[in-house]
Amino acid sequence: MYEVIAHSPGRINIIGEHTDYNDGFVLPAAIDKRTTFKLRKNSTENQVHIKSINFNTTHHFELTSFEPVQRGWENYVMGVVKELQKLEAKLEGFDGEFEGDVPIGAGMSSSAALVCSLAYGLNELFELNLDTWQLIKVSQLAEHNFVGIKCGIIDQFTSMLGKEDQVMLLDCRSLEYKYYPLDLQEYELILLNTNVSHSLVESEYNKRRQECQEAVHILHKKSPRIQSLRDLTQVQLYQSQKELSKLLHKRCKHVTSENQRVHLALKSLLNKNFNNLGRLMYQSHHSLKNDYEVSCPELDFLVEQASKNAFVLGSRMMGGGFGGCTLSIIKQDKTSEFIEQASTNYYNQFKLELSPYSVKISDGSSIV
Repeated sequence: MYEVIAHSPGRINIIGEHTDYNDGFVLPAAIDKRTTFKLRKNSTENQVHIKSINFNTTHHFELTSFEPVQRGWENYVMGVVKELQKLEAKLEGFDGEFEGDVPIGAGMSSSAALVCSLAYGLNELFELNLDTWQLIKVSQLAEHNFVGIKCGIIDQFTSMLGKEDQVMLLDCRSLEYKYYPLDLQEYELILLNTNVSHSLVESEYNKRRQECQEAVHILHKKSPRIQSLRDLTQVQLYQSQKELSKLLHKRCKHVTSENQRVHLALKSLLNKNFNNLGRLMYQSHHSLKNDYEVSCPELDFLVEQASKNAFVLGSRMMGGGFGGCTLSIIKQDKTSEFIEQASTNYYNQFKLELSPYSVKISDGSSIV
């Protein structure tokens, strides 16, 4: 095989934010926005040439010697190659080009779509025979080790394994997962991209992970069964107020309550109790804003705008935070009205344009 075209989608997350790297629960789904990677062997032993169509830039490196650049899409590409090499994958020289329509910095995991499409495509091109789980880990570790973002597993897992019209309840500790139908009847999911990405996002994301690990270290001394914040109950959290700083207590409060909200949200979804699902989304945003402190004025403004309309059942920030998108459940026949209203008010407040997205739930990675 000398040429391969691989697709991998972005994702949304109905609820369950910053729980994945705490061994918690999430409720994500793949979407119909994706990255497409075209790959072909170039008959060399170690020359790699990659072009980004969206950025109109190229990058060249040798399989035998490459290092991270300051920042950019190039590190994601090289990170995948490095992780495959750690698995002793037999790679040769190849050329590639990629493009996609997953908005960058919007919380829809454009980076996961990139690394997953490349890993999936290289596995096919070079007949590496890696299974899907290995490709998910390759994609995640590419971001950890070469890019420097200690992301959880949700993005790569959903990009690889998403299923059309289905949400996925994923246990981020055991990696057990189950699909459930996403049928919102007269409602739909709308994303509003703030078009801001504050510089705090990368440093604060890693900082939140460190804070959670610090809390686990303290709590484990008191209760050895607590191996991650997934194991912490509300009662134990209340009893640990003296041991934890006010800051760490708030971080723990978000994670424990958000895990509960995931299960309650799935129950509400299956029972068609969309009003309750919406309330849980508002609660999630409040927790992300006040306890986990990863929101920003632009996101808070849009959630507040949503809460003023009875036809919007719920809204929250989605993704790592400090910018990106809100996710809202809106009555279908009111969507245009809401988008127009929110766009006008948002521009008046911040002098920024909103980018609305209506998404369909799609399948995960595939070879064309």
